[in-house]
Amino acid sequence: MQCDECGKKPATVHITKVENGKKTDIHLCDQCAMQKNVLSLSTNFSINDLLAGILSSGAASPIKLDPIQDTKCAVCGLTYSRFKETGRFGCSGCYMVFGERLNPLFKRVHGNTAHTGKIPNKAGGRIKVMREIEKMKQELEQAIKNEEYEKAASLRDRIREMCKAEKGDVK
Repeated sequence: MQCDECGKKPATVHITKVENGKKTDIHLCDQCAMQKNVLSLSTNFSINDLLAGILSSGAASPIKLDPIQDTKCAVCGLTYSRFKETGRFGCSGCYMVFGERLNPLFKRVHGNTAHTGKIPNKAGGRIKVMREIEKMKQELEQAIKNEEYEKAASLRDRIREMCKAEKGDVK
C-alpha cells in the first residue's frame, strides 16, 4: 500500500479516524507522518488520557442531558464531567457517588467488573473449579431467563456434580 500523501513510498503508518460516525482511513509513509505531526518519536501516553477518551467516546452527540454530569462528590467536590476530562477521581468518596457509571466503564476497560487476578499453577486447582462453578451459575441464570430449560437442567446437574467433587463426596 502506498502513502496517501506522497504516493511514492510504502505506507507504514495507518490511522483510522471516526468522526460523527464516519470512518476515515489514512495511510502514510514515515516521512509524511512526521511532516503532518502524526508520528512523533517522543509520544507520551497517559492512562488518564485513555480513560478520558473512553468516557467521552460513549457520547453520541456533544450536547447530552445527563443529570449525573453535574453530580458532585460531597467529600472533594469533583463533578462527573471533570472526572471524564481527567480520568481521575478526587477521593475514595467519588466511587460511591459515581458508582452507577463505573461498572460499564470497568467492563469496557478490563473486560469484567470483578478483579480475578492470576491463579498459581500449584495451588490454583480449587480456585479454578470455584470460578468454573460461578461461571456455570451465571450461564444457568441466563438459560432460565431465556427459557432454555433443558440447558438449565444440564447446567444445574453439572454444578451439583462439581460441588460434590469439590467437597470430596464423589471419587
